[in-house]
Amino acid sequence: MPIFLEVCMIIAVIFCICRLENVFAELCSSFYKEEGRRIKARIEKRNFSSVELSIRYCFKVAVYAEFRRDWPEALKFYEEGVRVLREMIGTSMRLPPTQRLVEIKAVAEQFHFKISTLLLHAGKVVEAITWFRKHIRSYERVVGTPEVAFLHWEWFSRQFLVFGELIETTSTTVPDTLSPRFGTADNVLTEWEFQPAYYYQLAATYLREKRYAIECSSSMANLTAEVNGIPESVMPSVYVGQYVRLFEQGDTVSVLPLSDAEYISYALSEAERFQDSYEIIALFRKAYESFQSLGATRMASACSRGMAIEYYAAGDFSNSKQLFDGVAVLYRQEGWTTLLWENLGYLRECSRKLNSPQDFISYSLEMAASPLFSGTGEENRENKIKSGPAGSPTISRRENIQQEVINVLERKQSPEGNDDGFNNAMEETTHLDIDQISPLRMVLIASVAFHDQSVKPGSPLLVSVSLLSHLPSPVVVDQLEVQFNQSACNFVIHSTREDSPPLDSDLHGQVQTTSLTLFTNKWMRLTHEIKSGQSGKLECLSVKATINKHLVICCHAESPASMEDFPLWKFEDQVETMPTKDNVLAFSGQKLIQVEEPDAQVDLVLNSAGPALVGEIFILPVTILSKGHAVHSGELKINLVDARGGGLLMSPREAEESESHHVELLGVSTVSDGKESKEEVDSIRQIQSSFGVVSVPTLSVGDSWSCKLEIKWHRAKSVMLYVSLGFSLGSSEEEALHRLNVHRSLQIEGQIPFLVTHQLLRPFRREPLLLSEIRSLGGEDQRCSLAMNESNMFIVNARNCTEIPLRLHSMTIEPDDDGKQLCSVQQLSGISSEHVVIAPSEEYKGIFSVNPRAINSNFHLGEICLNWSRDSSLGDQESHVIMKQMLPEVSVEEPPLVVSMECPPYAILGIPFTFYVKIHNSTSLLQEIKYSLVDSQNFVFSGAHNHAAFILPKSEHIVSHKLVPLGSGSQQLPRITVTSVRYSAALTPSISAATVFVYPSEPKFNLETSCSTSDECVS
Repeated sequence: MPIFLEVCMIIAVIFCICRLENVFAELCSSFYKEEGRRIKARIEKRNFSSVELSIRYCFKVAVYAEFRRDWPEALKFYEEGVRVLREMIGTSMRLPPTQRLVEIKAVAEQFHFKISTLLLHAGKVVEAITWFRKHIRSYERVVGTPEVAFLHWEWFSRQFLVFGELIETTSTTVPDTLSPRFGTADNVLTEWEFQPAYYYQLAATYLREKRYAIECSSSMANLTAEVNGIPESVMPSVYVGQYVRLFEQGDTVSVLPLSDAEYISYALSEAERFQDSYEIIALFRKAYESFQSLGATRMASACSRGMAIEYYAAGDFSNSKQLFDGVAVLYRQEGWTTLLWENLGYLRECSRKLNSPQDFISYSLEMAASPLFSGTGEENRENKIKSGPAGSPTISRRENIQQEVINVLERKQSPEGNDDGFNNAMEETTHLDIDQISPLRMVLIASVAFHDQSVKPGSPLLVSVSLLSHLPSPVVVDQLEVQFNQSACNFVIHSTREDSPPLDSDLHGQVQTTSLTLFTNKWMRLTHEIKSGQSGKLECLSVKATINKHLVICCHAESPASMEDFPLWKFEDQVETMPTKDNVLAFSGQKLIQVEEPDAQVDLVLNSAGPALVGEIFILPVTILSKGHAVHSGELKINLVDARGGGLLMSPREAEESESHHVELLGVSTVSDGKESKEEVDSIRQIQSSFGVVSVPTLSVGDSWSCKLEIKWHRAKSVMLYVSLGFSLGSSEEEALHRLNVHRSLQIEGQIPFLVTHQLLRPFRREPLLLSEIRSLGGEDQRCSLAMNESNMFIVNARNCTEIPLRLHSMTIEPDDDGKQLCSVQQLSGISSEHVVIAPSEEYKGIFSVNPRAINSNFHLGEICLNWSRDSSLGDQESHVIMKQMLPEVSVEEPPLVVSMECPPYAILGIPFTFYVKIHNSTSLLQEIKYSLVDSQNFVFSGAHNHAAFILPKSEHIVSHKLVPLGSGSQQLPRITVTSVRYSAALTPSISAATVFVYPSEPKFNLETSCSTSDECVS
């Protein structure tokens, strides 16, 4: 109970506090409303003596409206105050002119902050940006006297900084998708004005203008400061934008106004105390990161350049150089020539300050080789500040920069007077490397073209070397060194001068010419004859030009056919010239040439013995015969490839299913009878399934060496055999590098030796009733059924599918272990002699007896095994091959009824004989049968046409008819049909079983005549 009372008291206290809060809010709102009404009445009646009071009253009414959350009224009076404030710029004389402008701008800044905040918090971003543009235009030209211009730029920069921060804090109200009308005549706003980074960049830019203005103001204010001095005890007044000076007289402290001269001295001294560079860098960095996140690369580069300039002004040359290098990459890619010129000027000075002569020379040469500019060469202070250390981009300035590089190389003077650190860092020779992507390609580019596309080793060859420079003044080259990938082809061209030393006659590849002078934008063309070296690719790598004995420029050689334009010179108005006078060579010339291999005087012979057969080890002799060249370090490469293309001897799917290849290289054997030679070859061979490498012994001229390739086909496939012989002409290191190659290829067809088919026949004139055949739907995959304990005939046909005769040594059926016990397989006709020769397209038949002994629905008969070989009558060594083929599964079952027919083997015309039909019931059930006999015009018979009978279990029922033949020859017996009532199945003997031969009279057989029992091939 006490806890409940305590909770109730707390709730009551909170309720009272809320009511008290509402009461106070209502009282405050009423008070501010009444105060605002009172001041608005004064504004309407205009009963005040100065314009300053009108501005003060407008500000008060707007602030009271903000307290009451009356945003429209607050915005209205803030704008009214701004309007009145603008009118008093040229009318108010209460303060000295400079301080009056400072006060007006300070008050305008307060109004600007209030109006921008109200608009942005209300979600009116477009209105806020429009208001800001109006605010900036109003005060952009209100600078004041030149002595206080830095105060204007500081105030101007602060406006952009404050508005950018306001935009950033209210970023959720910035629209994601801008109207397509932005940046047009209908709406002058651009999409950048919605990004805070835009305002940070301009804030930093105008803060930099303040620094430039301080430099100008300091020089003008030095004399005044020396005379009058800088006032002391200056502090901000209680009024916004005003400053006063404290004057102490005894214990009395009074406030005195400042004159414009005193205020200017004070403001200038305060501005010089602070370093604006780091604040400018921070603003540029903030804008850079924002532009980078937006993907605005060019805007980000402008900010990065601004940071670099400020680092340079602050003396941090390392960071400045790093940033300038990054910006220069973009300017080179996009061709911003003027901006790149200014960048390179800063980079030159940074390299000098960092004591890096090589970078100084590199940047100076790039500046000197920049495209032509228009201008008189006169520089004023404004242009110097804008261009920076580079100066104005004029032709004379380019020439001066080139001369500065020459003076530095000749140690005549440093870039700026006597700089011991820079001079000590200079090396004896400066090396510059120019490749296809180097910005120094404008300084010097080398084009090399061979006059031919291919050449024999040792043959003379012409090569053209062309040089082009965009430097403004002529360049004298002391010597030119052309380097190839084969050092024996290198050559050096010297310029003939009075002070040049004489050539060393012992050095190879030295040429002396009259003059090597490069004129601006004109090709210097040289043609030289060299001798092609070793076989293979001969390529010009580089061209080294030595200038003034202390500068070596290494240019990577370029082909005229693939030479790219200069990005900065691409759009210049100049005459395009070709690297060579020959137009065909200029458009198709290459810096590399193929040196052909010399004709190898070694023969490689592949002897094929016809098609290869699946299963056998195919032997292919390979013979190497040295006719005119000795063979050293020989290597024989063997490669098997699918003749249909693709390279692989089996598909990826087949490779996953099988571990072996279709065609396999088993090994290599030599023909020599010596044991040492065979072991030596076996120890150095490297054989894979489809690739092999075999070392060849040293062969003198006239010698030969042979080996045999052992290849086995697992499937019928056409294969391309590639054999390559690579060898050296000698055993020395130089001769070992030069190798000759001989290539041979041979297509080998892989064929199947035999096409094996089989046929299963049931006992003659015995028809068992098989229930599986009755139930079967008669599909294509119907499994063959056999009756248990019935002797079936199995006929195997082997057809020779090749183009050569084959020997068949044996044909057998090999059942598995279970099949030997469940089924009896006997060969009725076989090969009596050692073998039988089967000619192409001929066929051999083997007859087997199959007698199943047990019931099995999935019985494996085994596999057919053929032992064959090639016909040895051709003189080859006989090699037996076992070919196996799996037999299909059969179903073994016990038939309930078996119908058999008995009649004489032949009949005599007009003589009667008896025809028996026996139905055997092998079940333990009583079987009811029905049979019918159809008349035949060739016979007269006695007996019933239709009959029905019951057959006892395990017993037999016999039906007999007497037949008299009426015609001679093969005659069809009356067709009989036996139907089982229980199984609803009918049995009818086959046509061959119901056929008998009728003789016209009693035949007389000669039993003494013997027939040959030798095996015959059935064609």
